[in-house]
Amino acid sequence: MIVTDKQGNPVADLTPTDFELFEDNKPQTLEAFRLVKVDTTTVPTYTQRGIRSRNDEEMAAADENSRIFVFFLDDYHVRRETSWRVRKPLMDFIANQLSPADLIGVMYPLTPIDGVMLTRNHQGVLNTVEKFEGRKFDYEPKNDIEQSYVYKYPAEVVERIRRQVSLTALRGIAHKLGSLREGRKSIVLVSEGYVTVLPPQMRDAIAAEPGSGNNPARRDPFAGDNNLMEERANFTAGLDLIQELQDVYDAANRNNTSIYTVDPRGLAIGDFDITANISITTSQASLNSTMDTLRGLAENTDGRAIVNQNDLANGLKQIVRDSSAYYLLGYNSTQAPTDGKFHEIKVRVKRPGMQVRARRGYWAYTDADVRRATRVGLPAGPPAAVTKALAAIAPMTNRRYIRTWIGTGPGHDGKTTVTFLWEPLPATPGSRRDDPRRVTILATTPAGDVVYRGRAPAEMAAVGSGATVSFEAKPGPLQMRLTIEGDGTGTLDSEDRDLAVPDLSAPEVMIGTPRVWFARNAREFTALTTGPAVPPAATRDFRRTDRLLVRFDTFAPGTVPATVTARLLNQQGTKMSDLTVTPPAAGQPYVLDLPLASFATGQYLLELAANAEGHPPVTELVAFRIGG
Repeated sequence: MIVTDKQGNPVADLTPTDFELFEDNKPQTLEAFRLVKVDTTTVPTYTQRGIRSRNDEEMAAADENSRIFVFFLDDYHVRRETSWRVRKPLMDFIANQLSPADLIGVMYPLTPIDGVMLTRNHQGVLNTVEKFEGRKFDYEPKNDIEQSYVYKYPAEVVERIRRQVSLTALRGIAHKLGSLREGRKSIVLVSEGYVTVLPPQMRDAIAAEPGSGNNPARRDPFAGDNNLMEERANFTAGLDLIQELQDVYDAANRNNTSIYTVDPRGLAIGDFDITANISITTSQASLNSTMDTLRGLAENTDGRAIVNQNDLANGLKQIVRDSSAYYLLGYNSTQAPTDGKFHEIKVRVKRPGMQVRARRGYWAYTDADVRRATRVGLPAGPPAAVTKALAAIAPMTNRRYIRTWIGTGPGHDGKTTVTFLWEPLPATPGSRRDDPRRVTILATTPAGDVVYRGRAPAEMAAVGSGATVSFEAKPGPLQMRLTIEGDGTGTLDSEDRDLAVPDLSAPEVMIGTPRVWFARNAREFTALTTGPAVPPAATRDFRRTDRLLVRFDTFAPGTVPATVTARLLNQQGTKMSDLTVTPPAAGQPYVLDLPLASFATGQYLLELAANAEGHPPVTELVAFRIGG
């Protein structure tokens, strides 16, 4: 809950005796009380470390001094010209109001939830916000998903699809944030609100073909005014919208996530300008109803609605205030309901002049939920090594510009050769960004000694492969800073990596970094096996029509080679089948040929094992995903 004075400043000196707590109007006993006050005066040193995996993200989110903000850029419900207007206030807010310790993310309606990674790289988010461009009522398809319906359905149906996509994405990101920590999280929703039905003047038979002569109402600005059928259609569609919004409220409240709505239209007298040929009555009604949806999202999730005002900066500042000091209250319900229904919570502060905001209530468990939660004998999770290997492929979908692969091999004079490879990632549907053109690598020891500094431009890439660079390093820890650049001079993004460089000359059994290639057809596979050498693939996302080629080296002391085996595992780490490994010719690696046609979609692992007499066996796991 948040307590502020009349000026909106947080009140941080209350004690448990200052509060009264009620559930369904019945008093409850406060059993847990804690003030969370974010310290923004000091910047911890750990904020300089990059967030590269789900584990990194969860560890960073556990720190209550790291406030969490996700900027939801709802391009489906923001006009192009108003998106230009909102860019600067948002960018100023991120640059000047947020602390370096704050975790922020950005998403569009079509951004997959696993593509949203919280980051402390605020510059990367600023780059995305700077390119934000709205598409409200613009039905030109930007990707295959939109192509499949904008030329098939009327504008009214497409608008409903867009609304459902946007609200579903809001629910999804609320669930993700709830999984990170219990404390307060904030979604900053940039949107002009959600409509029930389009005015008759905009109901084109084909959404992507406006003004094609199939909508005679376009010429009548008063079409739909004082029309009983229109009122009934708005009422019926409004019931659907209310339920969709209610689902968002529920998801946000279950996950302690507040939605702050930002309407970029500013002060307006109507939702449409004169070029739309829509009466002022219909235009004002549309403006009011869309603003009401934004107010509802904010008020029902303990957020604030920044609507109907030209100065967005003051409203945005209040978001930071709300997240900088709040109270966590805990109690055990005297009713302990298991009816699956919503139960209202009210919190009062005895001190006068205080403004109190808290979640409105909770949904109780059902009896079936309780039985599931208390059931014993649940199956154990996968082994830690399997979980770690699967986590390694998650960042591939979370980075916005490139995917990378780092391999090691024998070097000279006891050193190890490090090979770095990068490939450009396709843009997420609905997002706008510059294409990556080069990556600068800075490799240093923990003491700060530079081991390698160089650049890998896209022009270095072999045909169909990524750009690579190689350098030698002494065994031990290595820190790598990757700077991604585009066609201009600015930096698109940056990443920090920690690498443990192995000592391949040590008298131990070891498996070198596996290299993976994939072929779409027989001709490509023949080229991989008999043609000139090409760099391996960085991706670990494949299709069922692909055929994988895996090569790897082993290192064993003495003259007796290691015994090598391979198995296919499911994502729980359970063996599915043994795989055939082709022994190497002199000076060549082991080879594994794996067609994917017989596999279902999902996540899998290759387990490579090497064993030499008198030495403990070693294994290496390679995780990959089959998408279709």
